[in-house]
Amino acid sequence: MLSDKPHSSPQPASRATIATRELLYNDLDVRLTGVLHWNEAQDSPKPGILLIHGGAGLDGHARDQARRYAELGYAVLACDMYGDGVAGDRERVMACLTALRDDPAFLVRRGQAGLTALSRCPEVGENMMAAVGFCFGGMAALELARSGTNLVGVVSIHGSLATSKPAEPGAVVAKVLACHGASDPHVPMDDVVAFTDEMNRADADWQLVIYGQAMHGFTHKHAISGAMPGVAYDPLADERSFAATRAFLAEALAN
Repeated sequence: MLSDKPHSSPQPASRATIATRELLYNDLDVRLTGVLHWNEAQDSPKPGILLIHGGAGLDGHARDQARRYAELGYAVLACDMYGDGVAGDRERVMACLTALRDDPAFLVRRGQAGLTALSRCPEVGENMMAAVGFCFGGMAALELARSGTNLVGVVSIHGSLATSKPAEPGAVVAKVLACHGASDPHVPMDDVVAFTDEMNRADADWQLVIYGQAMHGFTHKHAISGAMPGVAYDPLADERSFAATRAFLAEALAN
């Protein structure tokens, strides 16, 4: 999956230097369109991050988050987990989300298609990739870790922690960080406890950060209060989770 290109440590970037381009790739016969973000002022290959969108698909939130991490000096692919023409069509989104959620092998394969596409980009260095996901994307990132996918780090931010296929002992090779809202009704504390037990049984290198009072979707700045039960933006949890992820990635992706 990974290329043999050299890599270098990421350097913080100015917003004005972030370039983007569409990246077309496939999972079997499904056409997928992601958006690559990188600092065009950096000549050398950079560590790569697969940025996995939430349930709505590759939307403004995912693109904003991809830019946010590209500004740290990474090459970031805001990937497409659904396929062309799905985002924006609620019925098709729900059908695709459900199919992926209920079939961990399918979910992992779709995520790995994005990683393969990212690894082939000239902006990305050798063996230096991580995955960061939000909501549905957090669940997908964790499934990549559980499957033993060759990543140095995986981050779930307000993602589902439950799985129908728990990690086997020794299977998780990526370092794992989960950022969770203490008041998230969509991910109850029973799931949190089960996740910690699972990671311990798998002998994983894992971290869990819980933000008091934060609900589901706490990084969504444009979430309308009360529009979706249990979902609300929390600026403090947003900034704290970004700081935690930034430090985690710096460690995981260090030379």
